[in-house]
This record gives sequence, C-alpha cells and structure tokens, in this order.
Amino acid sequence: MRNLQDRVIVVTGAAGNLGSAVCKAFLHQGCTVCGLDHKQGRLDGMVDFVSGNGMLYIFDNVDVTDREGMLRIGEKIREEVGSVDVIVNTVGGFTMGERVDQISAETWQSMMSLNVQSFLNCSAAFVPEMIENESGKVITVGSRASLKGGAKMGAYAAAKGALLRLTESLADELGQYQIQVNCVMPSTIDTPENRKEMPKADFSKWVAPEKIADVIVFLASEESDAVNGVAIPVFGSA
Repeated sequence: MRNLQDRVIVVTGAAGNLGSAVCKAFLHQGCTVCGLDHKQGRLDGMVDFVSGNGMLYIFDNVDVTDREGMLRIGEKIREEVGSVDVIVNTVGGFTMGERVDQISAETWQSMMSLNVQSFLNCSAAFVPEMIENESGKVITVGSRASLKGGAKMGAYAAAKGALLRLTESLADELGQYQIQVNCVMPSTIDTPENRKEMPKADFSKWVAPEKIADVIVFLASEESDAVNGVAIPVFGSA
C-alpha cells in the first residue's frame, strides 16, 4: 500500500488473535505501531515479527474501558511516539446464552463496555488531534451480528449494532476534516478458541485473522480516501 510507511498506527487489543495479525500487517508495511494490551508482557514476543522498517511500541496494562486512563495513554503516545495517523479498534467481547428477558445487568454492561465504551474512549483520546491535523483514519471491528439480532445473542448484537451506528455517525462528523471512519464486519474468525468451542464446524468457511487484517490495512491506506462510513463484510465463505 502506498504512503503507509512511517505512519503511526494505534491498535487496541493488540495481543489478541486479530489484534496481533493487524499489528504484524502494519509492521510489514513499515509503520510505527503502538500496540495496546490490557495485560503485562503478552506483546513482548511480537518484537520477533518486526520486519522491514516497522517499529513496535508496547503499551501494557491499558484498560480501554477507562476514559481517563485512555486520555493519559493518548498523551503518552503523542509525547513518546508522535501524532497518530490511524486508530484500529479491535477490542471487543462476545457472549451468548441468555434470552433477552434474562439478560443480566452484568452481561449488558460487559458487552457495552468492551464493544462500545472502548471505542468511545479511544476516539476521545485520539480524534481531537486528528481534527487539528485534518487527517486520519479510524477503523472499528464490528460483526455480522450487528446487522440482525439472533437467539440468545441479544446483548452482543445490540452492542455491535450500537458500535456500527456510532461508526457511521463519527464518519459523518469527521468527513469535513478529511478523516475517514469505517468498519470491518467479520463472521466467525478462525481462532484456536473458536475451534475449541465449535469443534464440529467447517473451519474452512471461517475467515482468517490475516485476511481481516488485509482489509484493515486497505482502509488505513491512501487507496481508501474516498471510502467513508461503510461497513465492509469480511465473511470468508461462510
């Protein structure tokens, strides 16, 4: 992709299956990647994957559901790394099993915190500077579930639906500043955890994290400058 080298990319959930694939994809493009993880030490091994001119900055123990904490991280990144060009929000959570009338306050709050509040806090930390610079890309990770509710998935579908509407709203708000805001919508992602949970599924129909990362890299690039406020399905062959 053109004009990605030396761009500063923030990736939340950087140690996850998708987050790590996204980090590696941007590092391969020669980007400066700020990887945020909520635990200590899980990103250390990723240094081995740095190739070309890419550079990885690790930020451990980051709670993206904490607004004040994210504002402090944003300031730290600006001081230590520089202005952020791209935000990739891969943090999210999934749960199912409760009928709508049985959804607990804990389940509802967890889904909204992980899938929605994390996006709001990350936006608060980095979008104001993008507006000042009149440049930037914001990329969220939604889900096919955001398009239609499903049995015993109400809280998750509602949270991903809210994330999609917020993505579209932010796109409308930031377009005048030459900032594009878009979403990728995976179906089932081919991860070890999902294979363990659904051992009888046809894994060949699932989408690999690396394929989703490829779409995210496109959305971060100059080639996507005319793309704003869209949700791109990345369903594999499912």
